[in-house]
Amino acid sequence: MKIFEELQARGLIAQVTDENEIRDLINNGGARFYIGFDPTADSLHVGHFMALCLMKRLQMAGNKPVVLIGGGTGYIGDPSGRSDMRSMMTPEIIQHNCNCFKKQMERFITFGDDAAIMVNNADWLLDLNYIELLREVGPCFSVNNMLRAECYKQRMEKGLSFLEFNYMIMQAYDFYHLHNNYGCNMQFGGDDQWSNMLAGTELIRKKTGDDAYAMTITLLLNSEGKKMGKTAKGAVWLDPEKTSPFEFYQYWRNVDDADVMKCIKMLTFIPLEEIEAMEHWEDNRINEKKEILAYSLTELVHGKEEANKAKAAAYALFSGSGDSENMPTTELSDEDLAESNINIVNLVVKCGFASSKGEAKRLIQQGGVSVNDETVSTLDKTFTKDELKDGLKVKKGKKHFHKVIYKG
Repeated sequence: MKIFEELQARGLIAQVTDENEIRDLINNGGARFYIGFDPTADSLHVGHFMALCLMKRLQMAGNKPVVLIGGGTGYIGDPSGRSDMRSMMTPEIIQHNCNCFKKQMERFITFGDDAAIMVNNADWLLDLNYIELLREVGPCFSVNNMLRAECYKQRMEKGLSFLEFNYMIMQAYDFYHLHNNYGCNMQFGGDDQWSNMLAGTELIRKKTGDDAYAMTITLLLNSEGKKMGKTAKGAVWLDPEKTSPFEFYQYWRNVDDADVMKCIKMLTFIPLEEIEAMEHWEDNRINEKKEILAYSLTELVHGKEEANKAKAAAYALFSGSGDSENMPTTELSDEDLAESNINIVNLVVKCGFASSKGEAKRLIQQGGVSVNDETVSTLDKTFTKDELKDGLKVKKGKKHFHKVIYKG
């Protein structure tokens, strides 16, 4: 099975501009393709995961990736999938985030002269002359067509700033620039980027007469149609300092039963023949599937050693041995303690099991929180410095653990 057919079988392909041409290009290693990543944080997250895996799959099939870091488009902010405008970042923050991205991407992609390259669109976008840009590409864009695009349509009621309105033009210009200077003939991205990607192929055709292609990958949604990769603490990050390997492992270990096989197909590199066999396993082997998913993805992101630690820690906790060596840990200081103790409500929020005190109170009142394996039934329960020095094992429900310790 060739790479295009494998992507189809894994359910990764959402939309394509020219299916036959794209199939021939990537199956024969003829794609010089790019995927863009705007540096909106100092770490990649699960939302980027499928794009990174796609680049890895395509590179393994002989195609050449161009990683585009949006140091320039980061000044504007992509309105796609947003109900409000993104926060404006300083040039220093944008550059810092760009640097962090490359370190994480090296786990997935091989960089080098004859391998993947990384470029930053700040190198050409920040030096553009506005009048020259308007004259060069302005006539190629229809405002009527732009306003019909999904990425803008959803913002029209609440208001779309002119700053964000330019994002499609900037992304299209990126493809045009990469085509002219790096020989890029394809762009890949999430399905919410379809309108922006079409704008790029059209700009290239109108300005150069060349063909260029676009393909979107399926968004990672759960069985309820919501984007995966969020917890009470926020995004599931690829940076171990922001989401520990244990927390990362546990996120995938705890996905809904209905989502397990989809995640295994779309995210892991397990051969399709093995996945097909797993689909015929008895229902009572669902936890085995979840462990395979969690281990495979943790190994891919954090390496074999960390994956083994996370798996061992999870087994120890769920088997009742209480081993907390590799459990996610929160260290408290004097600033976190009032009168040398901390209330259970604040403790639950500190662990990231609730995003607010109100949510924490409801969780406790419903019997969903235990400390050192004892259910907490009162909201005024407190814990002293001495208790915290030895460490407390805080548990939410049956699957979420956290160790809290006082360091002074």
